[in-house]
Amino acid sequence: MSSFLQESTQFANALNQLQGKSVLVLGHRRPDGDCIGSQVALTRVLIDLGIDARAVNQDPVPRTLRKFVGDTPFYSPQEVKGEEFVIITVDCADKKRVGDELSKRFPQVFLNVDHHVSNNDYAEINFVLSNASATGEILAKFFLDCGFTIDSTTADGLYLGIATDTGQFCYGGTNASVFEVCRRLCEYGASPASVAHELYEREKPGRVQLLQKFLASFKMEYDDRVCIGIIRDSYYEETNTQAEDTEGFVDYARSMEGVEIGVLIEEQNKNIKGSFRAKDSRYRVDVLAKEFSGGGHACAAGFNVVKSLDDFYPELVNAIGSHLLKTNEK
Repeated sequence: MSSFLQESTQFANALNQLQGKSVLVLGHRRPDGDCIGSQVALTRVLIDLGIDARAVNQDPVPRTLRKFVGDTPFYSPQEVKGEEFVIITVDCADKKRVGDELSKRFPQVFLNVDHHVSNNDYAEINFVLSNASATGEILAKFFLDCGFTIDSTTADGLYLGIATDTGQFCYGGTNASVFEVCRRLCEYGASPASVAHELYEREKPGRVQLLQKFLASFKMEYDDRVCIGIIRDSYYEETNTQAEDTEGFVDYARSMEGVEIGVLIEEQNKNIKGSFRAKDSRYRVDVLAKEFSGGGHACAAGFNVVKSLDDFYPELVNAIGSHLLKTNEK
């Protein structure tokens, strides 16, 4: 079934090298469904193989994703004592994505499993498969090929990663192989209904108010081909929300009729976090994000800059305009 048979054998060999060692499975800051689901799934498989493993993330597990952790050992950096660990990263295009604290404590990465085209193969062993829809898809195929134990929590985590990174199976990378993997995960106990309920049917009033402010901020640029929405620092206090509550907001900007690129700009103290979403892969928003030291996928990318929002906005608009011009010239 899997199209990763050669890589699956190599993956199993890499895990065999972890016997007798203590392993940390790290994910990226501001974790999303693919990050948390992949951390949970890989940690559980390692434990089942008799390997001492735990998941660690610099930022807390978002409210809507906590149910998917189950009884998986999931720690904050402060709860991890000592430095003698083998490090695995999942869903991290760059090793700095794990956050400053963890990247400084554990600079050497043994295993890197990811699907971002911008990943620079920073680990000793790298499984970077950019044609995959999600890191969860890669791990699912590895586990199925290798015959590893997949319990219902592991299956839910893998399904969660695939479902969220495909936009509930709406993005261009969704193909027959993705659906086949999800079908197999359902056989192992994954519940699409419960995943959807946790993600989309538990909205807080504050998050809805935050979304209202985001929608009201929309600015249309370049003959309405670009929609930019803004979340200012003050909005969080006004709505009793946190930065994690903006998850998925950028898709509203992308969904506007006639829009080719949707943008979310989040103001965080003196920092800016940006997200790009494109309707067509030819717009290569990962290349656009690189102009701000970011990265990602052809249709989904992000970046962080240290600038004020008012100073950065015209720079962003100019960069998008130049990028659109180059795209149209191809």
